[in-house]
Amino acid sequence: MSPSHLLALRPPPEIEARIVAFREAHGVRDAAAVPHITVKARSGLDDDLRWLELLPAVAAATPPVPVELLAPRVFPNGSALYLPARSPGAVRLHLALLDALRPARRFGYEGPHLTPHLTLALGRRDVHLDALLAAAGQTFTPPLPFTATELVWMRKPGPGGAYRPVQSWLLGGAGEAGP
Repeated sequence: MSPSHLLALRPPPEIEARIVAFREAHGVRDAAAVPHITVKARSGLDDDLRWLELLPAVAAATPPVPVELLAPRVFPNGSALYLPARSPGAVRLHLALLDALRPARRFGYEGPHLTPHLTLALGRRDVHLDALLAAAGQTFTPPLPFTATELVWMRKPGPGGAYRPVQSWLLGGAGEAGP
């Protein structure tokens, strides 16, 4: 199976360290190993990578994005334990990416009703999200505010892999920020 791509905002190092420590303490190992808030899921992000040339302009036209991470929740379908991200700017960036990339098909959760979030653990057979929810509630006291300054391209090599940052672009600035 081919790699998957997504575009994301990343929390600052101090928040990322807390999330990584939580995941490690609870033995969580899944595709969300690197903490991020997805602003464009894999639809339309094909392996030809032609879409990459559109990202610098979108990033440059987007100011840094304020984010507040809120109290942990579990999606009703049990797919993930997450921290909701209150961020109108993340939704605006998502819509700008949809407009620029014009994917042939979109996921049902894409569009103005996007629910920005940071996944703490994906729901799988061996993961007890209710127990993790209780632990996360004690670990993460909302709000956790930060301002995202980069649009990050993340890549997962295939099934069982984790998304990792590949390249980033400064928001509201010109050019690449780095890996």
